[in-house]
Amino acid sequence: MAIATVEGAAVRSSAGPAVRLGAAPSAGFVLAAALALVLALRVPAGLAVVGLAAFGVLHNVLELRYVAGRFAAVLAGPLLRLLLVLVTGIVCCRLVPPSLVPHPVAQRAEILLAYGLLAAACWSGLRRRPLLLAGSGAVLAVAASASLAFPAYHFVVLAHLHNVVPLLFLWEWSRRLVRGRAVFLGLQCGWVLLVPALLLAGVLDGWLAPGTGLTAKLAVTYTPPTWLTPGVGLRFLAVFAFLQSMHYVVWVWFLPRYAPDATGVFERRLPALRGGRAWLLGAVAGGLLAVLFAADYAQGRTLYAALASYHAYLEFPVLLMLVLGLGEARTVPPLPTPTDPPLTKESP
Repeated sequence: MAIATVEGAAVRSSAGPAVRLGAAPSAGFVLAAALALVLALRVPAGLAVVGLAAFGVLHNVLELRYVAGRFAAVLAGPLLRLLLVLVTGIVCCRLVPPSLVPHPVAQRAEILLAYGLLAAACWSGLRRRPLLLAGSGAVLAVAASASLAFPAYHFVVLAHLHNVVPLLFLWEWSRRLVRGRAVFLGLQCGWVLLVPALLLAGVLDGWLAPGTGLTAKLAVTYTPPTWLTPGVGLRFLAVFAFLQSMHYVVWVWFLPRYAPDATGVFERRLPALRGGRAWLLGAVAGGLLAVLFAADYAQGRTLYAALASYHAYLEFPVLLMLVLGLGEARTVPPLPTPTDPPLTKESP
């Protein structure tokens, strides 16, 4: 892999420009995690609802910007068109009135479309490797059968898995770190894995606020059905509220600030959203959705869940290709811009 030297800094063509992180990002993650944990313990329902209303749409826009820029070679051409058709089908499943299509039928249709996304990614990346393609297809078939047999568990897992996904994107991003990668990843694993484990194990129950009618109602969505007791449901809700908040920290603060190369590639693909326009789009749409939340939370949640399908589901084919080892060769390095310093040296 060629490594170019730009004013003394290594630039890896596959991972993006090398980065030397100071103490500020780590301190930011620690402070954000501490605040999110306190709020998740004391007001888990409020944190989940207010966080969604305040940052839900904005993080959708910024996450799509990062993924579409960083993995432009994956999300392109016929594959992108197919993925958009499948995700649009999922949006329709979430918006269709139960009077037209019973909810269980719509859920199973969404599950099939979701596995169709993964199958499309496998076919795109592995069609020249038939044995690995067959093995991946078999795994997807077994997983799809389990999801169709237990749809309630499927959607609980999906809700929590979406909040864990930033760890994989941060893991991929961290390959550009000049030093301190182990510390950076340890910090990320701490809030993604350790804190939720402590919450679910009951270690922090002494700090959990008593449940209310609202927490009981929300806990149903984020707790496996056979584990749904008041105490366990409150733990799962706290886990969701905490991880959702940190999810927003990654997409609204960290990656926009420390991965400008992905933003640059996206803006060359979609100039209409250059500069602050993506932020403006997210803020305006988020404000409109917040009004709908205040007027009718159930309808606002339904609309948000449908539109959020684009960012939530498009990330899974990208991550699957990374896990299969296909993302390294198919990510797009940032193109030089007029403000970039010239390359001064290249070595094989």
